[in-house]
Amino acid sequence: MRNAQINRNTAETKVSVILNLDGAGRSEIATGCGFLDHMLTLFSRHGRFDLTVRCIGDTQVDYHHTAEDIGITLGAAFLQALGDKRGTCRYGDTLLPMDEALILSAVDLSGRSYLGYELPIPAQKVGDFDTELVEEFLLGFARSLGCAVHVRRLAGTNSHHIIEGMFKALARALKEAVAIDERYALEIPSTKGTIL
Repeated sequence: MRNAQINRNTAETKVSVILNLDGAGRSEIATGCGFLDHMLTLFSRHGRFDLTVRCIGDTQVDYHHTAEDIGITLGAAFLQALGDKRGTCRYGDTLLPMDEALILSAVDLSGRSYLGYELPIPAQKVGDFDTELVEEFLLGFARSLGCAVHVRRLAGTNSHHIIEGMFKALARALKEAVAIDERYALEIPSTKGTIL
C-alpha cells in the first residue's frame, strides 16, 4: 500500500495529512475553511485518494497560512507515499468541463518543482475564501512534492466553477500520474534511473 502520514507544526498552523494513493476516494477534511474543505473533498473523490486532512490555523487573520501549509503538507504526503516512484506512469493530464468553465491540468512527477499557473479567477473571494490563495496552495504542493504542475483556464466566468474545475482536473491528472503501469512495475520512469 502506498500510504503516508505527515504532520507539520508551525507557529501559524498545525496540519495533519493521512493519504492512501490507492484508495476509494474517502475523505475526512477539517481545515477551518468551508470552501477549502469542499475543494479537498472533491480532490479526494476525483483522484480516488483516501484523504484525511486536519488543520488548526490562524484563521482569525485569514486563510493564507492554512491554504499554503495544507498544500505543503499534502505535497509531502504524496512524496512519501510515492517512494522512488518505481512503476508509476509519472505523467498525467486532464481537460475538464465544469459547466461553463473548461480547465486543463497536467502534471509531471519529475522531482523538479514548477507551477505554470494561468487560471484567472474573476472574483476576489468565494464566500470568505480569497481566490488568490488557490495559487499559494498549488505553489506549496508543487514545491513540496517536487513536481511540475500546469493549470490553465480555457473558458469560464464563474469563480466557484473555475476553482472547483481546477481541483477536480488536478486530482484526475494526479490519479493518472501516480497509477502503476504493470508493464513497467519494476522500472523508474526516467532514463536517469532515478527521480529526485
